[in-house]
Amino acid sequence: MEAAGKEEISVEDEAVDKNIFKDCSKIAFYRRQKQQLSTKSTYQALLDSATKGKDSTKFQILNEATKVPLLAEVYGIEGNIFRLKINEETPLKPRYEVPDVVTSKPRTVRLISSSGDAGSLVLADGKGDLKCHITANPFKVDLVSEEEVVMSINSLGHLYFEHLQVPLKKRRRMDEHGENFNKEIENTKRTHQLKDKITEMRNTLEGISGLDDAEEQISNLEDRATKENKEDTSVDASQENQEDLGLWEEKFGKFVDVKVNGPASIGLDFSLHGFEHLYGIPQHAESHQLKNTGDGDAYRLYNLDVYGYKIHDKMGIYGSVPYLLAHKPGRTLGIFWLNASETLVEINTEPAVKYTLTQMGPVAAKQKVRSQTDVHWMSESGIIDVFLLTGPTPSDVFKQYSYLTGTQAMPPLFSLGYHQCRWNYEDEQDVKAVDAGFDEHDIPYDVMWLDIEHTEGKRYFTWDKKRFPNPKRMQELLRNKKRKLVVISDPHIKIDPDYSVYAEAKEQGFFVRNHEGGDFEGVCWPGLSSYLDFTNPKVREWYSSLFTFSAYQGSTDILYIWNDMNEPSVFRGPELTMQKNAIHHGNWEHRELHNIYGFYQQMATAEGLIQRSKGKERPFVLTRSFFAGSQKYGAVWTGDNTAEWSYLKISIPMLLTLSVTGIPFCGADVGGFIGNPEAELLVRWYQAGAYQPFFRGHATMNTKRREPWLFGEEHTRLIREAIRQRYTLLPYWYSLFYRAHVAAEPVMRPLWIEFPEELNTFGVEDEYMLGSALLVHPVTEPKATTVSVFLPGSNEVWYDSKTGTHWEGACTVKIPVTLDTIPVFQRGGSIVPIKTTIGKSTGYMTDSPYGLRVALSTKGSAMGELYLDDGHSFQYLHQKQFLHRKFSFLSGVLTNSCADKRGHHPSKCVVERVFVLGLKKQPSSVTTHSSDGKEEPVVFTYCTTMATLSLEKLSLNISADWEVHIK
Repeated sequence: MEAAGKEEISVEDEAVDKNIFKDCSKIAFYRRQKQQLSTKSTYQALLDSATKGKDSTKFQILNEATKVPLLAEVYGIEGNIFRLKINEETPLKPRYEVPDVVTSKPRTVRLISSSGDAGSLVLADGKGDLKCHITANPFKVDLVSEEEVVMSINSLGHLYFEHLQVPLKKRRRMDEHGENFNKEIENTKRTHQLKDKITEMRNTLEGISGLDDAEEQISNLEDRATKENKEDTSVDASQENQEDLGLWEEKFGKFVDVKVNGPASIGLDFSLHGFEHLYGIPQHAESHQLKNTGDGDAYRLYNLDVYGYKIHDKMGIYGSVPYLLAHKPGRTLGIFWLNASETLVEINTEPAVKYTLTQMGPVAAKQKVRSQTDVHWMSESGIIDVFLLTGPTPSDVFKQYSYLTGTQAMPPLFSLGYHQCRWNYEDEQDVKAVDAGFDEHDIPYDVMWLDIEHTEGKRYFTWDKKRFPNPKRMQELLRNKKRKLVVISDPHIKIDPDYSVYAEAKEQGFFVRNHEGGDFEGVCWPGLSSYLDFTNPKVREWYSSLFTFSAYQGSTDILYIWNDMNEPSVFRGPELTMQKNAIHHGNWEHRELHNIYGFYQQMATAEGLIQRSKGKERPFVLTRSFFAGSQKYGAVWTGDNTAEWSYLKISIPMLLTLSVTGIPFCGADVGGFIGNPEAELLVRWYQAGAYQPFFRGHATMNTKRREPWLFGEEHTRLIREAIRQRYTLLPYWYSLFYRAHVAAEPVMRPLWIEFPEELNTFGVEDEYMLGSALLVHPVTEPKATTVSVFLPGSNEVWYDSKTGTHWEGACTVKIPVTLDTIPVFQRGGSIVPIKTTIGKSTGYMTDSPYGLRVALSTKGSAMGELYLDDGHSFQYLHQKQFLHRKFSFLSGVLTNSCADKRGHHPSKCVVERVFVLGLKKQPSSVTTHSSDGKEEPVVFTYCTTMATLSLEKLSLNISADWEVHIK
């Protein structure tokens, strides 16, 4: 068994082999739906059947060809959200509806219904500015905002719904004993009748005068018999053609996917009027703005373990969020397609045509044609359950989506520091040496990580007795430096009766089953393994209990968890994952819920860490596989990237896409997981990673060691400086995560979010905003001497964070760069809180002083905030133990006031420095004013050439109200 796992390592070290994975042409339900487009089967809504319930309006939809009814439900949901559900009215068995993602039953609002034109129904929200206009024949829904149609559903006629059928085995038995038997009788009867007729005619030939006529009749009868035989054969050929469409079986390589319920796929189209810019549907190694898809090309949402994934490709990788946003000046919309089965998304944008002739001839009129983007969603199974988020602003859409799926969990402060990982640190001595190396080279870090080799034969929740004989002592060493440990825990469990985790799960029936009823078995790192069925609440509850200190021997309260390989990865499975006909809790097939499997493991892990502390401490869980709502449980990363410049570059749009689809705590492995980065690339990656939400260095086992001090003194200095910049900005990072937690604001933002009216920001993906104050443009090209930075906003002013040089907005500037340059710009009108001294880890910086970087707008004003709590517990939530401070600069007065009076948190911290950028006049005096009326003069330094003011040696308590007057 061990050998099997080792064997796979060498296989994985090859570049990604796309033959292992399907393209669209090999996906049967895609072929079927595309084939239907040519036949144009239409649906009509039976609006006479409409009934109005407490929560929704229901009506039937009828397929004109099959006459089988579907049931549609339209809901109005609080916060300008519409929900459309379409299901079979009377399915043979329930169809899968995704549970646990929508946070609670959304509060509905009553929709006011009225008749529109003949054959239509209008449903309006209470305010009347949002309407669903339902047309009966052909069935179509228009979403109308302020009398403008912004979205149409099924206007292209792509509604597709395959009804559940009698299970295949039963069907075959029925065929054998029913239809086939009847057909055989009929064929036999017909053949005998024909033969009898021929014989009769031959016997009477001699008595017939028209011999030639008789022979012709015989010949005709014989031809008819032959033709009917051919028709029977053609029916068989048609059945073979059906097999090609994968109705009951689908073949891929050596694998055969048997579908006991037959085909069950669904599809629907959405036309977005006036929109050309779409974003979302992670995870793909692709541009931030979604591209048009051609024939046989679609964005695939199917969680897969793709080692060294290909960039600029629409194939599915580790996670899936079936949610996209459309944006244009004045309006942002969202479409959330709640389906956990394999899903494909086609996109076609028709840009605006300036003018088109409406008729021919001398009186031809010119008419402007708006742009339109059509989105076609297709899923293998389940129901149509789609939420329409109507905005109208980007911020509104983020809030609407978080209302449904939850906001980012508030992370513990340590997790925003730097993480050091490798597959694998060899033993306790190796861990001790690496930890000491950071201190020796004066580089802060917070978390040491251990990959699978720390376990006993890749049995999770154990320790290798030779390599890690005293794990608690190792953790105490880290605790003494106020650092943490993260260890890996994957969903596959080694098949070993002497392994207590396996034995207990086996006894209680906690594994996913195969289609024959036994435990599903597949090969992963430990060799032959079974996979925990995290879709079962009892399994999640049991798995959570494994993290208690008594159950997880050798663990302490500074140990946190990394969930990997949870797509799930199955080395010898189809597309390196689980067979779709494996069986989960509730007798659901794996095909129904594949994309949500990893979501459930992270949920159970996070809950286990919370229970371990009796509900007091925040968890930290990193997951590779994710789904909509994973933000509630921790962080994600972009998986097995490669040490190449192109992967550094693509990490930016990948992280921006995750950020706008509700998962702000995201990052990419610094340096690239696969391969050996050159020193310049490693430095540039650290500089980029320091300004991205999750900051971890990681490398695979057969790479050269790459701790930050192994590339020469100069490169060590540059990496140290990048990591220290991260720690300097920790107060700002923590405040941004608080905003993400309470208001669903992305931490890392594409420019179009901050500048939603500026078309030239909509396609930018080589730079981004951190919050609303900082613009970052990582250097992603080798040997770069300049970078072109676009500074948006016609009324904005931007300051170079390092030099203080300022530029007006709405221009592109060429910035000279050397290897020590990280192009970061502070936006005029912002105040950024920083730490003025850096410790060995975040734990050393609790009481260290603050500084404020004040960047003045063109009007000489600025705003900012600071959020502060204990950094690790839930007291901020339960006991309101937090501080939320608001900073403002107006008319020469800098003010610190309370932003949220519910909060209280004692802090010894003081603001000791204030640095003002863009102060055009040298002050005559600077004084501080405390809330008790005390006034004190401040020594200051003013630079006329740079228009900057520096205030040092202040002692202003961060939690008190005060003012600084600059005259």
